Amino acid sequence: MQERSERFIEFALGAGVLSFGEFTTKSGRRTPYFFNAGRFDHGASLRQLAGFYAQTILAARAEGRIEFDMLFGPAYKGIALAAATAMALAESGLDVPFSYNRKEAKDHGEGGVLVGAPLRGRVLIIDDVITDGAAKREAVELIRAHGAQPAGVVIMLDRKERIGSDAALSSESAVQAFERTTGTPVISIAGFDDLLRFLHSGSAFARSAREVLPALERYRERYGV
Repeated sequence: MQERSERFIEFALGAGVLSFGEFTTKSGRRTPYFFNAGRFDHGASLRQLAGFYAQTILAARAEGRIEFDMLFGPAYKGIALAAATAMALAESGLDVPFSYNRKEAKDHGEGGVLVGAPLRGRVLIIDDVITDGAAKREAVELIRAHGAQPAGVVIMLDRKERIGSDAALSSESAVQAFERTTGTPVISIAGFDDLLRFLHSGSAFARSAREVLPALERYRERYGV
């Protein structure tokens, strides 16, 4: 698992999805790194990304961490991710249905907010990251409203940092808070600790970015869970 996670970090760096510098998050927090999943914007990179999702899901399933019957992609980023992951799983011998939602209900044609397979059984949510967890909670509520069961959430990167303002930091990360309040497990392809391990490795990408390690270590000391 650790090897796969570090390969994903290298892949994200090569695609320009993961970058280092000085950034400000939506909450106003200053961070020395930025993860922009929207940069997986070519067919080849999306195909490779789907492979990482599929490998992570199959490994978690083999370990007994998740069981699922179908995939669900929350609008909007989750739509392409769920579809691509379904294809990658099928190529690995596991063919499961998938669906996604619209932001607004359609009042003509088939109508409703769902597109694709009906939400049934155990539903695995596929998305990019969990920032505040609001969108994933909406997905959990939607799945339950259709009589199905949320089986888990699979994301690319778990930042593993405490939520809240500097004056009132929580003891939990966004992922931990989501798991506690929804009872739904979260599985990530990689986490912040994998990023640090990768930067300590002998990879050419790691050597070129190693000067950011002190800033990342300070960031983990201040905000890490």
